[in-house]
Amino acid sequence: MSRVTVKRKAHFNAAHRLYRADWDTEKNLEVFGKCSYPNYHGHNYDLIVSVTGLIDPETGFVIDLKVLKDLIKAEIEDEFDHKNLNEDVPEFKNLNPTAENICVVIYDKLRKKLDSKFDLEITLYETARNFVTYSGS
Repeated sequence: MSRVTVKRKAHFNAAHRLYRADWDTEKNLEVFGKCSYPNYHGHNYDLIVSVTGLIDPETGFVIDLKVLKDLIKAEIEDEFDHKNLNEDVPEFKNLNPTAENICVVIYDKLRKKLDSKFDLEITLYETARNFVTYSGS
């Protein structure tokens, strides 16, 4: 049987601020630059969810892409889109919403809902040139 990776691209817009409450303003600006401005800033995030598994001999699918689409919408897009990540998303109440941390949170949310027979990889584009990938290690 063949192992194949299928990918679904998604998108959400969100605001965030990078800072540590235990640092003063000067230290936050030194480390995080303009991303630490107190009034937040936004990104148009692109997300690629990659699912790897065996092709089902009955359906010819690794996973039904409609099922994956609906899962991404319910768990990620509906929860993150047009939100202030620092203020509106519980996972970031005590976690700095860097691209790296956002990617891990997305992975964890989808991993809980996805059958363990699948491998999962998340790629998150914060900008066209800045992106991170996480596969659960």
